[in-house]
Amino acid sequence: MFSGIVEAVGTVRAVRPLGRGRAVLIESPLPVGAAGEAGVGAERREAVGLGDSVAVQGACLTVDAVDPPHRFSVSVGQETVARTTLGRLAVGDRVHLERALRLSDRLDGHLVSGHVDGVGRVLRAERSAESVVIRVLAPPELGRYIAEKGSIAVDGVSLTVNEVRDEAGGAAFRVNIVPFTADATLLGGLAAGAAVNLEVDLLARYVERLLGGAPGGGLTAERLRELGYGGRRGRR
Repeated sequence: MFSGIVEAVGTVRAVRPLGRGRAVLIESPLPVGAAGEAGVGAERREAVGLGDSVAVQGACLTVDAVDPPHRFSVSVGQETVARTTLGRLAVGDRVHLERALRLSDRLDGHLVSGHVDGVGRVLRAERSAESVVIRVLAPPELGRYIAEKGSIAVDGVSLTVNEVRDEAGGAAFRVNIVPFTADATLLGGLAAGAAVNLEVDLLARYVERLLGGAPGGGLTAERLRELGYGGRRGRR
């Protein structure tokens, strides 16, 4: 799990084909430990190591090779290539990076799984006073999960939805990027037409599943009314 708070911005140093996916070498300010000295199963966990989960542009990937002190490699599978922008990465591209949360960490953003739901398109990005206002068109199937004042991750960055409305081709939502976030991430440099990875609030998906329920059961709208929610019918 992640929080949507970018730790560092890395740079892609190499990309090579890997079956139907890609192998990507990334260099960043994050410390990288040698095999056996950091990563899953090792005592040293403050450095990136083999087996660690790292969110790259919001997509959770596994570190499968290390080149200390600041380089590591990840494999981008065909499913990730198909569902995110990572298949378009090229040498020199910059990427958001966030290591997986510890259970003791403060949750400064919102719970982010690193499982990208779809790719959105920036409709407009402009300065407004001290902020950068970005309007994004999300795919139609994601519209029902995006709510005003709700949370969304854009390229792995936790943001608050300020406005959302249905439009031809999908759901358009607006987010405001404060100066700190604009400086610390790549969002301040987005322009109209840019493709961005989107992850909706995972709680919305569970609520939908509960409301839909399983055949013959589940938490339905009728059941909620019976429990006294949302209408005069049912118990008090």
